Amino acid sequence: MDILEIIGKKRDKLELSRDEIFYFVENYTCGIVTDYQAAALVMAIYINGMSDREITDLTLAMANSGDVLDLSSLGDVVDKHSTGGVGDKVTLILMPLIASLGIPVAKMSGRGLGITGGTIDKLESIPGYNTSIDIETFMNNVKKHGISLMGQTLNLAPADKKLYALRDTINCTASIPLIASSIMSKKIAAGANKIVIDVTYGSGAFMKNIDDAKKLADIMTRIGRLANKETVCILTDMDKPLGFAVGNNLEVIEAIDVLKNRYIPKDVEEVILELGANMLILANKVNSIDDGKAMILENIKNGKGFEKLVELVSSQGGDVSYLEDTSKFKKAKFIKSIIASKSGRVLKLDANLVGKMSGYLGAGRIKKDDDIDVSVGFVFKKKNGDIVEKGDILGYIHGNDEDKVKIVLKQDLFIIG
Repeated sequence: MDILEIIGKKRDKLELSRDEIFYFVENYTCGIVTDYQAAALVMAIYINGMSDREITDLTLAMANSGDVLDLSSLGDVVDKHSTGGVGDKVTLILMPLIASLGIPVAKMSGRGLGITGGTIDKLESIPGYNTSIDIETFMNNVKKHGISLMGQTLNLAPADKKLYALRDTINCTASIPLIASSIMSKKIAAGANKIVIDVTYGSGAFMKNIDDAKKLADIMTRIGRLANKETVCILTDMDKPLGFAVGNNLEVIEAIDVLKNRYIPKDVEEVILELGANMLILANKVNSIDDGKAMILENIKNGKGFEKLVELVSSQGGDVSYLEDTSKFKKAKFIKSIIASKSGRVLKLDANLVGKMSGYLGAGRIKKDDDIDVSVGFVFKKKNGDIVEKGDILGYIHGNDEDKVKIVLKQDLFIIG
């Protein structure tokens, strides 16, 4: 078998065999196939697509390119994944709630890249929280506390890590076959037997329109079925940021406020309830979406979700006093108001621009090894559809570089008509 023949087949819009796909993944992972050869194949896939069978074979090849975690001793484990967004603090809220309802949560999360935030970065903004625990501790925490959230420290789907980084450097990220196989390979390797995926669409997501999001969701559902992983996909609008806070510890604070039942942004509530209810159905805890939503709301109101968050943070070395008193979180040096220049209705708060500006302030990273600033970002007061008067405060910019804050203030984050 020859990598040049494989590249040529896909260049010529021919279907690759299972053996050819496994050959490529195995030899790229160990370095026999070079980056430039892999880039040629990835570009051919990006342009010409893949069949469902090819996508499934690519997924399974990447899932088996490294360690595969066995969670069978924990019983039914329902994992949750998001295709990425701006202001997406869903995992921080939902997973403690799911654990508080008696469903084991054994979740490995990633760091942010580009405009999308990462759960691990947010958790690490809680002083002391250790995301790099070993697998034995991870499993023991789930058995003892019902929950553990950690970084991807295992050698899970190493082929996907290499391909993901390569795709990013050659502008081939927004490919449905490559996104589907990337997500599902990691989910299969991470060991859960049931999966709920939040498929985002809009300016702040990989999929810019709902039709492409539906295609991605359909493919991932079919891959899950073929891999014996019961998979449900939920579509979420990411044209505007999710919730009011964007930035690492700012989103943690918002998540804490939700779990303390201080306030729940309407869009956050909708996503939490829809994803959570589907997780409860997969776990055979409820028979209907409405019953699942009611159980989740109840554990927000009675504080059990927040109690489980405290238990999680404490079990992984985090300082729980920050959860009790969020004013202790590190604050940015400069907090500047965004003022409405005219009266009217907010027509748009662009998630893509907000994500870019948040990264520019230091909340995100361009390369995977970039440092981030946990204290910077945005807290919005108004969002799409809200009526505003000239001079109203639309939100606040949190930054540690005054010049950058001034530049962000000049951006048209809000479109008012």
